[in-house]
Amino acid sequence: MRLLERMRKDWFMVGIVLAIAGAKLEPSIGVNGGPLKPEITVSYIAVATIFFNSGLSLKTEELTSALVHLKLHLFIQIFTLAFFPATIWLFLQLLSITPINEWLLKGLQTVGCMPPPVSSAVILTKAVGGNEAAAIFNSAFGSFLRLVLTLLLLLLFLGSSSSVPFTSIFSQLFMTVVVPLIIGQIVRRYIKDWLERKKPPFGAISSSVLLMIIYTTFCDTFSNPNIDLDKFSLVLILFIIFSIQLSFMLLTFIFSTRNNSGFTPADTVAIIFCSTHKSLTLGIPMLKIVFAGHEHLSLISVPLLIYHPAQILLGSVLVPTIKSWMVSRQKKLLQTGGPLANLNNPEGLEYLSIKFGH
Repeated sequence: MRLLERMRKDWFMVGIVLAIAGAKLEPSIGVNGGPLKPEITVSYIAVATIFFNSGLSLKTEELTSALVHLKLHLFIQIFTLAFFPATIWLFLQLLSITPINEWLLKGLQTVGCMPPPVSSAVILTKAVGGNEAAAIFNSAFGSFLRLVLTLLLLLLFLGSSSSVPFTSIFSQLFMTVVVPLIIGQIVRRYIKDWLERKKPPFGAISSSVLLMIIYTTFCDTFSNPNIDLDKFSLVLILFIIFSIQLSFMLLTFIFSTRNNSGFTPADTVAIIFCSTHKSLTLGIPMLKIVFAGHEHLSLISVPLLIYHPAQILLGSVLVPTIKSWMVSRQKKLLQTGGPLANLNNPEGLEYLSIKFGH
């Protein structure tokens, strides 16, 4: 009974495993030209659906209160836009001399270029009691900003422009990502009250569509007999991803808690999660666009598929520790008369049950 309850809670993770297993058993269904016609249903309809859903669910009216925290936003955006991908690139120069599969390493670079998730960083920040408004603003703003910048970073670090025309990529990105997002926001203005009342399962909708994208991506892989993924590379990538996440979380904590940083404990919580989380829902469709038709697309996608559950797992495990630190720090600031964070601390960690906030 407990197993069934656990599976219902983590159905998206179970779905990923089943999607990959299904692709392995019968890859011909989801390949280009197959019964599912992924060149149309996935490349255009599924991707556009995900981003329309994101636009529809994004509460932009909640961002206005966070606009004034310019220093906080700059810190998060610079870290995730510049420091993260550049550090990964330097690290990969060292890893390139190892026997790790080169396409997994390229996939690790794509993780650094990805936009932040729209909700998981917010969920964890809220669970701890951190600066939720700042988390909402940076997740939402970062998602919009990185639509174009992610493409540019991918082309810069991976050089995919040599095989895929930039104009073609940009036009598809605009039509299947930017336009649906904007339309979603426009539609939201007219049905906002209904959305607030009914609370549609936006996360579940995006996750279901994403499973189809993952399935067809791996169908392409398993239908190609020339692709071989060794277990040694996979285990090492898994270890590297956890190490990167822990290291970056520690770095953001150290930088944001310096005496002259000017950040409150609640700000630090938002910084830790918003600076280090990466979006699977936005990332996989973008990889599908940039590397359309690439025979190693699924291998490139593997690090991002690992990074997503890893960030949720680490975040969930560290919530009590971070929460304890924040409360202790706030009490100390209260006693010394220092600047205080917003003490709005939502009760319960039920937010963490939403394991697939992307």
